[in-house]
Amino acid sequence: MPSIPPYLKAGDTIGITSPAGYITLDEIRPSIALMESWGYQVRVGSTIGKRDFTFGGTDEERADDLQHMLDDRSVKAIMCARGGYGSVRIVDRLKWNMFSKQPKWVIGFSDITVLHSHINHNLGIATIHSKMCNSFPDDWAKADDPQKATIDSIRKALSGEKMRYEFASNPFNRAGSTMGALVGGNLKTLESLAGSSSNIVTKGKILFVEDTGEYLYSIDRMFWNLLRTGKLAQLAGLIIGGFKVKPSEDPAEEFGKNLQEIVLEKLKETDYPVCFDFPVGHQRNNFALKCGARHKLAVKADECSLMEII
Repeated sequence: MPSIPPYLKAGDTIGITSPAGYITLDEIRPSIALMESWGYQVRVGSTIGKRDFTFGGTDEERADDLQHMLDDRSVKAIMCARGGYGSVRIVDRLKWNMFSKQPKWVIGFSDITVLHSHINHNLGIATIHSKMCNSFPDDWAKADDPQKATIDSIRKALSGEKMRYEFASNPFNRAGSTMGALVGGNLKTLESLAGSSSNIVTKGKILFVEDTGEYLYSIDRMFWNLLRTGKLAQLAGLIIGGFKVKPSEDPAEEFGKNLQEIVLEKLKETDYPVCFDFPVGHQRNNFALKCGARHKLAVKADECSLMEII
């Protein structure tokens, strides 16, 4: 059974830190204002505004700021300010003893997949895969419906609402119904964690993956990695989120398979449900998901649904 951190109540504190890329205080002000409008206090970490080339401060500074957030009992959730790259450089510096005794929500996606996978593998504590501070609209009143819905899904997740999503079916889907803990994140990041202490564990679970800016041959290689490391063999179900494919620079070197064909080729020895085009990833319709929490996935000919059950 997964360990679910306490849900937030009015007056609780959300800490903002940047374990990966650089971001300024001005860039996160819209997210601060909106989270405060939800009834929460916001504490800005020391990495916000710091810069070490592409990173939000040195490795030591980023690790220390996240460690402080993990250990501070008054911080009830940790919102990562942005992704980029850098979490893998600090994950082995972190101490998890206080966090394991008093779990709190860790929020983010993309490079933050490192933290989701590490926490799930080693501690069995649920986390929230969602947009981060750099994706909050500058003006909520002018935001479009997808922006509002995806950002509001973070509020719902933090407050304890059961997550439920219904979305259109894809002709490449494989029908069926299944239940299991939900795990996953950015595919390239998951590939890079294989064999490490942050390696994702997928047996009996519903795996979701997404990625952006990758060539089809690279996506094929990543799915071969999942297959050859046994991560596709005993899944409960598979969810394919948004994939922004990078076009081939040379038409003479087209890969020859599309995303759906790449995925299904690796699943010939399996029979669990598979769905494509789930609204998660590097895109506007990137909804919050509770990694580690149990869900029911139903893939039907006319529609699909994913519902949190615990």
